[in-house]
Amino acid sequence: MQGGRGQERPSIGYNASVSRLLPLFPLDVVLFPGAALPLHIFEPRYKEMIGEALETKERFGMVRGTAEGVASVGCTAEIVAVPKQYEDGRMDIVTEGRERFEVMDINTERSFYRAEVLYFVDEPEPPHKEQNARLIDIHTEALRLLGATAEPPPPDEKELSFMVAGSMPFDLDFKQKLLAMRSEPKRVEALLKYYEGIVPSLRRAVKARRKSGGNGHV
Repeated sequence: MQGGRGQERPSIGYNASVSRLLPLFPLDVVLFPGAALPLHIFEPRYKEMIGEALETKERFGMVRGTAEGVASVGCTAEIVAVPKQYEDGRMDIVTEGRERFEVMDINTERSFYRAEVLYFVDEPEPPHKEQNARLIDIHTEALRLLGATAEPPPPDEKELSFMVAGSMPFDLDFKQKLLAMRSEPKRVEALLKYYEGIVPSLRRAVKARRKSGGNGHV
């Protein structure tokens, strides 16, 4: 099984390294570095996989899985807590995203997928402070319009784009695109364009709701 069709592969650069076989957990989610992801493990193959990860204290790979296959880019997950274990072997775990990787080849010798992967990082680029500040402002406004209360991310956050995107219910195709990008400034720019497309609609919706409430309507 190979990466899903239509998934863009990032170019291989100097800042990449090949790994041994990495266990994969395909799920219809996109995990970002630094983001938390709770999981309920119940399938026998994944109980086996997670049991081994707990025993060896090693990470596994989260990849977006669809009917077309698995995405070509994923993120390793580190198990940081096991809130509950059940008598039948099921468990609730909490993971955090760590390193991004490109899937090079899938191995199907075991009950769960494993893959040869290529770890990669961003190209070295200075942050665009003005863009970062704009992103924090519009992100904070979007949260307020949605009725959410959260502290704005710090302006000097190294991977601001991942912190912002990981906290919002964005379209998964868009999240997958962000995960594969190797430029923090370009991810910030993409997020700004995305927000600029949805925030005006949020403003209108909130204004209409307030106006309706002021007129005594439901």
